[in-house]
Amino acid sequence: MGIFDFLSGEFIDVIHWVDDTRDTMVWRFEREGHAIKYGAKLTVREGQAAVFVHEGQLADVFTPGLYFLETNNMPILTTLNHWDHGFRSPFKSEIYFVATRRFTDLKWGTKNPVILRDPEFGPTRIRAFGTYSVRVTDPGLFLTEIVGTDGEFTMDEISFQIRNIIVQEFSRSIAAAGIPVLDMAANTAELGKLVAQEISGPIAAYGLTVPELYVENISLPPAVEAALDKRTSMGVVGDLGKYTQFSAAEAMTQAGGAAGGAMAAGVGAGMGMAMGAQMARQGPWGAGPASGAAAPPPPPPVEHVWHVAENGETKGPFSKASMGRMAVDGQLTRDSFVWTPGQDGWKRAEDVAELAQLFTVLPPPPPGA
Repeated sequence: MGIFDFLSGEFIDVIHWVDDTRDTMVWRFEREGHAIKYGAKLTVREGQAAVFVHEGQLADVFTPGLYFLETNNMPILTTLNHWDHGFRSPFKSEIYFVATRRFTDLKWGTKNPVILRDPEFGPTRIRAFGTYSVRVTDPGLFLTEIVGTDGEFTMDEISFQIRNIIVQEFSRSIAAAGIPVLDMAANTAELGKLVAQEISGPIAAYGLTVPELYVENISLPPAVEAALDKRTSMGVVGDLGKYTQFSAAEAMTQAGGAAGGAMAAGVGAGMGMAMGAQMARQGPWGAGPASGAAAPPPPPPVEHVWHVAENGETKGPFSKASMGRMAVDGQLTRDSFVWTPGQDGWKRAEDVAELAQLFTVLPPPPPGA
């Protein structure tokens, strides 16, 4: 190998970058002290740009394509070095490859709640989060404003700053939009476009753009969400009066089933007749009394059922008819202790007006018995 062949091999004649990291935005082509050969082949792939920096000054920017580095396609570098068209010597420049593709699925979110004035709820706080994408539109400006001399610049190094800009503009936009909180879920697409438009100015100063910004969710504080759930439940219930009647009927039916068949029958019949009368007074669909219909008679009183205490044990429940037969058979006396739901404690049978009449049909015990 001759000396000229050795020197020719020392010069770089193929310049390109293949990115396999998916998060690298800028990569500096490492020359390792070698000069760039005049007429070297530069390959810039789709989604890339090549920026030449000569002696600290930004020189030429190459878009996707295949280039042979000569004076006719390096106008700025040629001007900086005062080259003429007969230049054939190697030269030294730093070459930065900049990824101009979209960096997608980047996250943003409000670290602290955003305070706004809702037309329905008044002052309230909300949180929001979503995703966005970013791409480099001006490689030279991005290199000078953000990257500097960093040999390998990744998306993580600037994502925090972009998130701060997004959250700031989102807070300002959402407060000025005046959209009710309950309507925000139906307007997330418009909110995303509005915020993307608002941040386009500050982001463009870095040589970047945000092609897409999505608002995935807007949430209220837990206390407000709990109150909203209660309000929704009231809306589902509808007529609160009818719901109360239905709940009372259900509760009494369950209580009657636990107390026994006799009590369930009495309570169920009474409640059924009471509710039937109520519906008749309201007319069809609860609209009010039916036109031309006579008022129905009041429901009969609900029959009491009784429990009897005997030898420390409780028996029953017994209907009033059963209590009458027990009085005839002598199983129930005036001194027997009885109790019915709603009565304050146990009482002797003769002290209960409803049962005392059971003993008047029989002669009282003879004197001295």
